[in-house]
Amino acid sequence: MEKNISANAALKKLKEGNAIYASAEKSLIDIDHKRRKSTLENGQQPFAVIVSCSDSRVIPESIFNAGIGDLFVIRVAGNVIDSHQLGSIEYAAEHLGVRLVVVLGHTHCGAVDAAINHDPQGYIKYITDEICNAIGDEKDEYTACCLNIRRSVKIIEDSFEIHREETEHGLKVIGAVFSLENGSVDFDV
Repeated sequence: MEKNISANAALKKLKEGNAIYASAEKSLIDIDHKRRKSTLENGQQPFAVIVSCSDSRVIPESIFNAGIGDLFVIRVAGNVIDSHQLGSIEYAAEHLGVRLVVVLGHTHCGAVDAAINHDPQGYIKYITDEICNAIGDEKDEYTACCLNIRRSVKIIEDSFEIHREETEHGLKVIGAVFSLENGSVDFDV
């Protein structure tokens, strides 16, 4: 795996991997013993950070046809951002040389639905409150999903360390939506 590839090269790899995934009959992901041993001995060299929802149907390594060590994945319901996610992103950018961060939302997101249609209690309220801050009074699920992604992108970009990485090293932060219906990813969010 090439180390410290540009954000544009990383995005191209994600798009190519998603095209393979969306049309594949079975998984082609590299998870064999040799690959595991190589990443153990040589370390990880992910080419992108993916901040995705915890939904069990949203598996970034599969969606982008990526193997062990290819993606630095951060999963949290509703793909919301707090200091823990920011710290993980900063680690990937500063210590692993990752130049692309993708906030990956998805259609039919339960957390977005909970923010729009319910008044959850307990710890999920922390998540839905963040989503409500992003979506306001929006009731259309897809539009709300996109607004939530955009807010997470903005929070990441507003981080001092991420802003420095963008300026000094060409890091890019973008949003994307995964379609549960057809397996494709729309990077134009």
